[in-house]
Amino acid sequence: MEVIYLDNHLLAVNKKAGIATQAHDASNESLEEVAKKWIKEKYRKPGKVFLEPIHRIDRPVSGLVLFARTSKALSRLQEAMREKQIHKTYYALVDGKLPSEEGTLEHYLVHDEFRARVVSSTEKDAKLARLHFKVLDTPSLVEIVLETGRYHQIRAQFAAIGCPIVGDRKYGSKTAWKKDEIALHHVRLEFPHPVNKENLILKSPIQFRPQRIFLNA
Repeated sequence: MEVIYLDNHLLAVNKKAGIATQAHDASNESLEEVAKKWIKEKYRKPGKVFLEPIHRIDRPVSGLVLFARTSKALSRLQEAMREKQIHKTYYALVDGKLPSEEGTLEHYLVHDEFRARVVSSTEKDAKLARLHFKVLDTPSLVEIVLETGRYHQIRAQFAAIGCPIVGDRKYGSKTAWKKDEIALHHVRLEFPHPVNKENLILKSPIQFRPQRIFLNA
């Protein structure tokens, strides 16, 4: 497990694609379980370890996942999330040609079983999904900044404009990619520390774009 940040209140790790953030059944180990074991061994903690994810990323997606190590940190970061003080940036490779070099995507989504669906704003349970994108130094490499945090939001919104994430067969990609992975990575997370209020910026390098892009992120 690659640790990006650790203190008495927080743990941030770089999740590999193919592992769930939290367990859905007993057959597969989750990142949360791996992280709890790591904390327990590192600090020789007796009993149960308190560790709760502040957010989740999909199983085939890689990148930063932030955990709260205390209930105080959890409640304060959940409040920061509600007040839009937590900012997430992703990098992705996409199929097709985007309509512009940069812009905003705005759709309404509903959460179906194991996928998100773009619908009319008047449909029952429809929720606004908004993100901002910018093409980087290749036609298919895109920086994505989330304004909302809906289920499968990035995957569904880019598929809706004919540019699904590379390897994301669930949302229409025809491009071969690594097994159990898609070309989407949570690269940057900015948020106020829940105790000392310091503004933290955490970054996670990825493999599918030039390192120099990460250094300028």
